[in-house]
Amino acid sequence: MGTAALRHGYSCKVRNSPHVSASRIRDVTFGRDVRVIEPVNLYECTIADDCFIGPFVEITEGVSIGARTRIQSHSFICTLVTIGEDCFIGHGVMFINDLFEEGGPARGDRARWRPTVVADHVSIGSNATILPVHISAGCVIGAGAVVTRDLGVRGVYAGNPARLLRPLPDRQAPSA
Repeated sequence: MGTAALRHGYSCKVRNSPHVSASRIRDVTFGRDVRVIEPVNLYECTIADDCFIGPFVEITEGVSIGARTRIQSHSFICTLVTIGEDCFIGHGVMFINDLFEEGGPARGDRARWRPTVVADHVSIGSNATILPVHISAGCVIGAGAVVTRDLGVRGVYAGNPARLLRPLPDRQAPSA
């Protein structure tokens, strides 16, 4: 058994040498005034103007985040997810693109992955899980909800599976 030096002056006993990858930002298209709090893993995605990305967030390739959207810490946003403008994604929200349709993970077979679309002005509470669905504009999803079906009515949703608790009135355009 050998000794390995770790970052920050620590050492540990190792039997095998692990492959250690640092968090990083790679090939991201950023809009203006985006704020990112490290550590994060952001790669091959698009983040529009005036967004906030909290620490310990991972956003994978092909994801699109709309303007003024806030993504809180510890959230995971996988390939094939599109999030609209003025959205709020709470702490620890998980987006899923693989439904294990054949009894296990797709193991990189992208033909078996499914897309998720989150329209504008959607708020998703902490620790919600979002399967491949379409979420209509203005929806509010409660903390811990598991969204398994499209949410076609603007309203408040909660539970496992997420259910409509009450509809919300249509948003009025601001007066000039």
